[in-house]
Amino acid sequence: MTIRRALACGLGRGRLEITHLLRTPREVISQLSTPIAFVVLAMVNDDAIPGSALPMANVFIAGGVAAVVVQTCLIALPQVLATEREEGTLLRQRTAPEGMTAYLIGKTCLLLTQVLIGIALVLAGGAVFAGSGLPAGLGDWLTLLWVLPLGLLAMAPIGAALGAVLPNAREALAWSMMPVLGVMAISGIFFSITSLPEAVQTISQLFPPKWIAQGVRSALLPDSALAAETGHSWQHLQALGVTAAWAVAGFTLAPRVLRRMARRESGSRLAERRTAAPA
Repeated sequence: MTIRRALACGLGRGRLEITHLLRTPREVISQLSTPIAFVVLAMVNDDAIPGSALPMANVFIAGGVAAVVVQTCLIALPQVLATEREEGTLLRQRTAPEGMTAYLIGKTCLLLTQVLIGIALVLAGGAVFAGSGLPAGLGDWLTLLWVLPLGLLAMAPIGAALGAVLPNAREALAWSMMPVLGVMAISGIFFSITSLPEAVQTISQLFPPKWIAQGVRSALLPDSALAAETGHSWQHLQALGVTAAWAVAGFTLAPRVLRRMARRESGSRLAERRTAAPA
């Protein structure tokens, strides 16, 4: 199978997975949960951003956009990879020429669709129900167009690596949920980051979610909201540097982890897992 054939198969697989997503009520509901949660938070909160007269609703909507990226990459993706490894999907893909390449292309299409749907729902729901508004100008839209894809590139390899090393889908959820929610909590996704202790703020700057959330806020909020930001600046260069560094590290290490996982898969291992699984 040539690379061109792998691309065609991957896109076809992606189209089928997207169709399955949109036709499965449970999957659709799961896509709605995060947007609805953040829109409701924005609607019921009457506080103002610290140091500003702007409503905190805007922070919640920006946080919802960032949360869609983080949760899709670090919670949903590991579960999917762990499940399909258990079911033998990855083993079957490994045996086909360029099958793993086609598999990853299809998963990328699905991941992008899930993120785009979630972001659109958060922004539309915030504008309609919470009065948060959309990016004010072309420059703000362009900010979203580099912050969100770069954030996706920084997060997706981490999620793929987690899905490769965790033993099963149940443990993938258990092991990823609490750490991911913890990182989100210190990243300014749920509330103003400057309300946290300085030591926690410093730790949060090591991880992409903080910079994704801040980049989204820079696109959705006016400069009068800078009083609640670290350094009283949007820090676009720092956001670019940290997320790019994580993306480079992720795409360097994650393929090695995936290849190692694929080499270790065999029919006997799959049979052992199925035998050991509870009925």
